Amino acid sequence: MSIYDPVRLEIFKHLFAAVAEEMGVVLCRSSYSPNIKERRDYSCAVFDRHTNMIAQAAHIPVHLGSMPLSVQAAVQAFSDLSPGDVIILNDPFRGGTHLPDITLVSPVFTQPIRVGDETTNTEHELLGFVASRAHHSDVGGISPGSMPVSKEIFQEGIIIPPTKLLEGGILNQALMDMILANVRTPSERSGDLQAQIAANKRGVERFLNMHARYGKRKMSFYMAELLDYTERLTRRLLEKLGKGEYSFCDYLDDDGISAEPIPIRVSVRIDSGSATIDFSGSAPQQKGSLNAVYAITLSAVYYVFRSLLGLDIPNNSGCLRPIEIIAPQGTLVNARPPAAVAGGNVETSQRIVDVLLGALAQFGGWENVNVKIPAASQGTMNNITIGGFDPFRGKNFVYYETIGGGIGAGFDYPGPSGLHSHMTNTLNTPVEAIEFDYPFQILRYELRRRSGGSGRFSGGDGIRRDIKLLSEAQVTLLTERRRLVPYGLEGGEPGQVGENILVSKGEENRLPGKASIELQAGDVLSIRTPGGGGYGKTE
Repeated sequence: MSIYDPVRLEIFKHLFAAVAEEMGVVLCRSSYSPNIKERRDYSCAVFDRHTNMIAQAAHIPVHLGSMPLSVQAAVQAFSDLSPGDVIILNDPFRGGTHLPDITLVSPVFTQPIRVGDETTNTEHELLGFVASRAHHSDVGGISPGSMPVSKEIFQEGIIIPPTKLLEGGILNQALMDMILANVRTPSERSGDLQAQIAANKRGVERFLNMHARYGKRKMSFYMAELLDYTERLTRRLLEKLGKGEYSFCDYLDDDGISAEPIPIRVSVRIDSGSATIDFSGSAPQQKGSLNAVYAITLSAVYYVFRSLLGLDIPNNSGCLRPIEIIAPQGTLVNARPPAAVAGGNVETSQRIVDVLLGALAQFGGWENVNVKIPAASQGTMNNITIGGFDPFRGKNFVYYETIGGGIGAGFDYPGPSGLHSHMTNTLNTPVEAIEFDYPFQILRYELRRRSGGSGRFSGGDGIRRDIKLLSEAQVTLLTERRRLVPYGLEGGEPGQVGENILVSKGEENRLPGKASIELQAGDVLSIRTPGGGGYGKTE
């Protein structure tokens, strides 16, 4: 079998993607926390036996490039993997992103072959891996929600190196107990971890169903062909853009410790169907928690180029083969331990996308691929965590959410309003779900009209969500674009910055972008998210 069948290639693309999609359905429907079952803050993926990602469901972009590093870390940690094993990890410096993102990795082995009453082959041969990653709304640390304004990773929660949560299908109860003893909401964490175990089990089952139908040889062949196919299309895209080198710089507002803006610089060089992405000149790693590990930078690069390829291209590791990434160690985009990294996954990833798109917008070959780079979107995930004791339900609670905002306008369309953009693909939590699970009352939930930048096409508008607390709680904010605007393109105006407002005892006070504060019953937290940049001059 030396020449692939394009029809069968398309079939296998969907078969592998369906495994990941079904894993996601199981995880969503089995989970306990609103963050997973309502916001859908999770990803599931399928890998070959060399840890190349073959397919990922349409879940969270920030997980795209980083999940293979988690699988690699699991494989490197254990040379004795067996059927029924499940590896758990969240260490950002060993394949993770930030501590709330817990990854479960399951190897997939062939089953013994039985003919009649006899087993003819008792060997278990590795076929590949399946993995699930979910953002858990609390994993310990100095503040509820484990997204603190921290100075080192040890303040952010429990660190889990690659460890066997299940061995041969048997749960490591001691490990589970240790994890649950370090979180504020153990029942919810237990339920969400069990949901991930169930998702991985379903992924293994579906992978083996494919093996039983098509056999290892054919599956392995089309895994390799899917990687090659995506690589060819990526190289074709780069060739059409032509040769060139362009740079761009944008800034994070601050790291929550210092008030100084933090530069992220990138130079994009394209030559003969390959690209070099160089982040040299970006800020050194910071004291605050906006540091990104290499996995985050890798994911942002993957996301940008994968987005430019179009919807029908497989989500796999082949996209990165023509791309070299230079991210010097010890910088904001490749931090060393024990740097604080809680916000790098959610905020710095967004700005990395902004600078990449700003550099790519300067290339002149976009008419060759019928694509144009849009203006900047809101550039933040607007992270809010609220935790305390719920007197109405008689238990601890932790609420975590990211909130959508304005999308940047394009060369022939206005930016959509009130959506999550770029490195997040979650939903906004419904008002009914919030008020059902937490001691809150949602007073306002609406678009921020005219917060998008004007232009020939206007940027999308942000969101306003006003939350009234019904009990005292600790609130942590990790938000961006509160000082520096999302840029417009081709003469379009920038979008408006966001605002964090506290109304307490009738007085209105502006909060910083990063803060951890104690609020009382009756206080109102108003989150007003940024708009997207406009595109083109107003005629």
